[in-house]
Amino acid sequence: MKAIISDIHSNFEALLAVLQDIKEHEVTEIYCLGDVVGYGPNPRECIDLVMECKIVLLGNHDQGAMFDPEGFNPPAERAIFWTREQLESAPENRQTRERRWEFLAERPRTFRENGYLYVHGSARNPLNEYVFPEDIYNQRKMERIFALVERYCFQGHTHVPGIFTEQLPDDLYQFTSPEEIDYCHRLDDRKTLCNVGSVGQPRDGDWRACYVLLDEHTINYRRVEYDVEATIRKIYAVPDLENFLGDRLRDGR
Repeated sequence: MKAIISDIHSNFEALLAVLQDIKEHEVTEIYCLGDVVGYGPNPRECIDLVMECKIVLLGNHDQGAMFDPEGFNPPAERAIFWTREQLESAPENRQTRERRWEFLAERPRTFRENGYLYVHGSARNPLNEYVFPEDIYNQRKMERIFALVERYCFQGHTHVPGIFTEQLPDDLYQFTSPEEIDYCHRLDDRKTLCNVGSVGQPRDGDWRACYVLLDEHTINYRRVEYDVEATIRKIYAVPDLENFLGDRLRDGR
């Protein structure tokens, strides 16, 4: 069984809670779909933890920490520059700092395995393209994305969990939230996109950390409570992190 996590965004408390939940299941491999850093107060600690994952992909915030961020709003950009400073001025020895930078620099953008595709954004643009639930009405966009998927694609980036399926022969697309499928989806012959949700900054109205368990052809969504107020207090204490980055965690927005 695999655990698939994404969009941790330097939320140490959420990541710890998810890793503890994963230990309670028969998980043999953890895949991370990127955005380990950004927005949150503990980039160093989160990077250190995800180094233990079998696969860690590059997210747009991870790339932004290494290079000049592009397409970020001002609060996100400030958070990225602060994150970069935290990685550069870490109190540990030089070898530890370099190990974190090298780890981020070596992250792949995609991973393919037995008909399964893993990306941060989308099959078409693995780093930056958002695929939102309402995109099911944008037939051209969905056609082009689904054409690049052999069978199943797992992704993050939007922080909104759910399942996209291709409805043949009508050439229509459907999105179902975890709640609508009782948190469980059985993969079938249809091409499928699975957004695994966000560990560190959910945006579907549920503040709890979100990830999935993949057992053969069954996807199970997990929601995990964590000490959200501890994370919020840390964000408040950092002038370069806007207070709303903490406030939104309470509401899952």
